[in-house]
Amino acid sequence: MAGTASLALRSKASQGMRPPLVIGLALGLIAVTAAILLAMGRTPICTCGTVELWHGTVKDSGNSQHLTDWYTPSHVIHGFLFYCGAWLFGLLRGRALPFGIALLLAIGLEAAWEIAENTNVIIDRYRATTIALDYYGDSVINSVSDIVAMIAGFVLARLWPVWLTVLVAVIMEAFVGYWIRDNLILNIIMLIQPIDAINQWQGAL
Repeated sequence: MAGTASLALRSKASQGMRPPLVIGLALGLIAVTAAILLAMGRTPICTCGTVELWHGTVKDSGNSQHLTDWYTPSHVIHGFLFYCGAWLFGLLRGRALPFGIALLLAIGLEAAWEIAENTNVIIDRYRATTIALDYYGDSVINSVSDIVAMIAGFVLARLWPVWLTVLVAVIMEAFVGYWIRDNLILNIIMLIQPIDAINQWQGAL
């Protein structure tokens, strides 16, 4: 979010870490995340042996195995939400969080989710309660791409006015929800408290 929200982070930008350090630490966090995922047994790329820029089929084994897919917008929205959270945190503490530190915290949160998402507990939960019947976890390259998508969302939220950030998030949720009957909100609902009506509606696709 820009406007009033972004001013809170921008106002202290000069007191934060230098950009080269932020970039270096960000790349380090991503590299560590990739190493942890590899150690967990995640495949580097799709077992099909190819790397696609876009994979548009949800109900097959190639989903979440390539660079981008229908769930990439969800990770961009993660970036929007993390930026909003950083702004609110700065507001509550009475002192804005420097942008570089806020970004690194966001990367850490996204990386933690990518690791948790690829544990057997979460994978089995997805397979049992969502439309992801053929989901067996992300490839490492997909997880890294998801983190990059979150970073893009975080940066865009800083540059854009609040109204544009909210509008883009709503459009992405609506479009993805219409096209594949799933999106970030539905994914959260079905992961936490599955609703049979939603499950039947998604299964009819």
